[in-house]
Amino acid sequence: MNFLAVYGFTPWQWGTLILSGLLIGVSKTGMNGTLTVIIPVMALIFGARESTGVILPMLCFADLLAILYYRRNVEWKYIGRLLPWALAGFALALALDRFIPARLFKFLIGLCILAGLVVMFWNDRRDAKTALPSAWWFSAAFGILGGFSTMIGNAAGPIMAVFLLSMRLPKTVFVGTGAWFFMIINFLKLPIQHFVWRNISRKGLILNALLIPAIIAGAALGVLLVKRISEKHYRNLIYILTLLSTALLFV
Repeated sequence: MNFLAVYGFTPWQWGTLILSGLLIGVSKTGMNGTLTVIIPVMALIFGARESTGVILPMLCFADLLAILYYRRNVEWKYIGRLLPWALAGFALALALDRFIPARLFKFLIGLCILAGLVVMFWNDRRDAKTALPSAWWFSAAFGILGGFSTMIGNAAGPIMAVFLLSMRLPKTVFVGTGAWFFMIINFLKLPIQHFVWRNISRKGLILNALLIPAIIAGAALGVLLVKRISEKHYRNLIYILTLLSTALLFV
């Protein structure tokens, strides 16, 4: 990976990187869905596959901040339902990576997220707590899709948001459960991306270290937003962010 430009970024590129670090922190401690906004921008700067290697260590650091704060706000049963299927999604991503065009992949992921949103809205309207979201295949579908999309492009945020919203978790448990799940997933991805895809380098890690203050600031902002927003408004905001981030997949 060529990171010579790391030491000669334009002001616009530095601003974009700092904003990306800020949004990564916010997404991990409060506003799930904001991460998808930065993925296409980072791809423009570094290239599609190379950008995943730049973003991943930043995600891992932000995950640690999130679980440090929300370590007691977690529903392990949902992580247990998703994790085996997410690992299957990993394997599927590694097997099919060379055969699926990036644009088609993004389109399919977007359709699946929209389908999940429809199921979630329908379930909310009929006030059913034990219908589709409790079925084994619901967790299997979201787990495989989440593992596949996070391996290919760190794009599992909207998918997990739909799944966890379907479980009707309180806002702090919503954030904490997502934080623990993504910490496990992202740290499992590190050796794969380093040794198989070879897109994590020393220069990239130096850049990640330079962006740590922005990630910490974003994490603090995310915590503050969760505290200030009511349960109802938080849920509605996550709906909106998920829809907006999903729309970006079709661009």
